Amino acid sequence: MTQPSIDPFTPAVDLAAAIRRKEVSPVEVADCYLDRIDALDPGLNAFCHRADDDVRKAAAAAADAVARAGSGEELPPFLGVPLPIKDLLDVAGWPTRYGSAGADLRPATASDTVVQRFVDAGFVLLGKTTTSEFGAVPFTESEALGVTRNPWAPDRSPGGSSSGAGTAVAAGMAPLAHAEDGGGSIRIPASCTGLVGLKATRGLVPRTTVVGEGLAVSGAVTRTVADSAALLDVLARHDPGAWWSRPEGRTPFGVTMRQEPPTGVRIGALTDSPVAGVPVDPACVAAVHATLHALESLGHHVVDARLPLPPTEELLGVFTTLWNCGSAGVPLADPDRVEPHNRALREAARSVNSWTYAEAVLTTQQLSRRIVEGFLAGFDLLVTPTMACLPPRVGTLRAGAGEDPLRPLHNSYPMGVFTSLFNVTGQPAISLPLHHDDATGLPVGVQLVAAPWREDLLLQVSRTLEVALPWAARRPALAGGGRAGS
Repeated sequence: MTQPSIDPFTPAVDLAAAIRRKEVSPVEVADCYLDRIDALDPGLNAFCHRADDDVRKAAAAAADAVARAGSGEELPPFLGVPLPIKDLLDVAGWPTRYGSAGADLRPATASDTVVQRFVDAGFVLLGKTTTSEFGAVPFTESEALGVTRNPWAPDRSPGGSSSGAGTAVAAGMAPLAHAEDGGGSIRIPASCTGLVGLKATRGLVPRTTVVGEGLAVSGAVTRTVADSAALLDVLARHDPGAWWSRPEGRTPFGVTMRQEPPTGVRIGALTDSPVAGVPVDPACVAAVHATLHALESLGHHVVDARLPLPPTEELLGVFTTLWNCGSAGVPLADPDRVEPHNRALREAARSVNSWTYAEAVLTTQQLSRRIVEGFLAGFDLLVTPTMACLPPRVGTLRAGAGEDPLRPLHNSYPMGVFTSLFNVTGQPAISLPLHHDDATGLPVGVQLVAAPWREDLLLQVSRTLEVALPWAARRPALAGGGRAGS
């Protein structure tokens, strides 16, 4: 593959600035990424829907807008920057497969609110990325879409369920990518593929409908903290029609991200699994300790406070009741073609009456309050591994599925035990690519968690870590970079 004139690993904010300065055309940018998809995706399987004609038409329209713009005229912040959409959200005119062989493939008639906000911000929609069926498990080895692979090591999973999003950005097939997080599906692929993954506070990013009682949040996987902050400014706008939408009147996240965090931030740590019986890989623990050391050197205080976690069976019981309903409302043309683990989840959901479901929702809120109040009393930020394991080998997570259709979900617990807890509490959390495993060269993400609505502090501290422990030079060899850490 010949090297393009555009560096495909350029952060989206910088790419947008270059387009506005007319140093590069949106058409050139689109062609760069489409060429890389042609070259790399057959071996990685990040994209499940391509609409190259639509991409080129949108890029040409963006180029015309730049050409017409007068000096000092304000353009959309990401005009001409390509961004793929995870195939759980509707894009008008494109099918939504939901990762399922049973999906209704008629084109969507309208775009989700999140997608429309991307379009309004000037993004060129770069096709759709793979996901596990209904986003139910944190890896994509799908009957409908096949296996999505990690560009750092193709025999490893890129995580999920935003599998294609992580792979696309890590391999330089997109500068950033939309992702959805209902139990870790932004942060898990960010950890597996060496990216930044921010899950915002519940209710900050409105979608057309609230998904999973507010467990699920839209966002993106990016290369830099600045890109995550700028994208949050695009998405976190008040929506008067949404059930939950915080009114505006705040400083833009792109501005607060550049401000120095307050000194002496109280930093807590959690390295034991919140779910009993799930071991934590030593490399994941080492990543947390290295991060704590860096934070102390930056003037913050590591404290010994503990997070008040409920018993495993109590937390899993209510979470599972909500999770089982994850495919509710998905239009299916052939329910018999739904994968076995999702058929089992759907059957379990239908076996629960509405009274029991309502009690589970109330219990989830009570558990969340208990955890958040303990968090606020103990520290300002919590540091955990993003995952309890390194990126698993392809095929291992489906082991035993023939005997027990829910085995893939249980096998993947180590990927989501640290992330899903904060979908329950609704707190903002970010995975940063601060560490690599020496033995394998694989990325190891570290999760930072803040109090609700404190994205400002989360982004400020993340930015200082990005400066102290830079990751920008790390690129998968498969995508034209060097070994981890190079």
